[in-house]
Amino acid sequence: MSEKSEKHDERLSVLKTYKLFVGGTFPRSESGRVYEVTDSQGRWLANAPLASRKDARDAVVAARKAFGGWSGATAYNRGQILYRIAEMLEGRRDQFGHEVARAEGLSRAKATAAVEAAIDRWVWYAGWTDKIAQVAGGGNPVAGPFFNVSSPEPTGVVAVLAPQESSFLGLVSVIAPVIATGNTAVVVA
Repeated sequence: MSEKSEKHDERLSVLKTYKLFVGGTFPRSESGRVYEVTDSQGRWLANAPLASRKDARDAVVAARKAFGGWSGATAYNRGQILYRIAEMLEGRRDQFGHEVARAEGLSRAKATAAVEAAIDRWVWYAGWTDKIAQVAGGGNPVAGPFFNVSSPEPTGVVAVLAPQESSFLGLVSVIAPVIATGNTAVVVA
């Protein structure tokens, strides 16, 4: 770690208190309660909101509201948005690598590898958005003078539970396929 970044880490002691992300906004939890997020050694990293049942309902309502626009977007457009997520993550690779290393107790190299794998995963799913219909859909053989065609369609709002063992890469791994296929998600991290 360079001397400049060490001074930066020592100087900045801004405590992190995250908020929920619901419908494109960052509301506080309805209960106002938080829980401590700790690193692999038990040291405090941040406060995270403790969502209530009302917060969960609000998240589902927002996801249902967003579903029509997201599922109605072209596969090409969804792919461009997922690719943009990868671009933005690429631009902040060092920051995410530092955060993953602290949170999971990984070496800097392993944390950077996890962030790079997450970037690659976003790009991979961005590429699949316009190919899923061709691979999963198609004509099905039937007896008689009929046509039977399968075309995959978005399901709707999908609840996603983020895995604990790989907080960042695991989260990307469960969210990316959901939104690449035109669904909206409510994520429990």
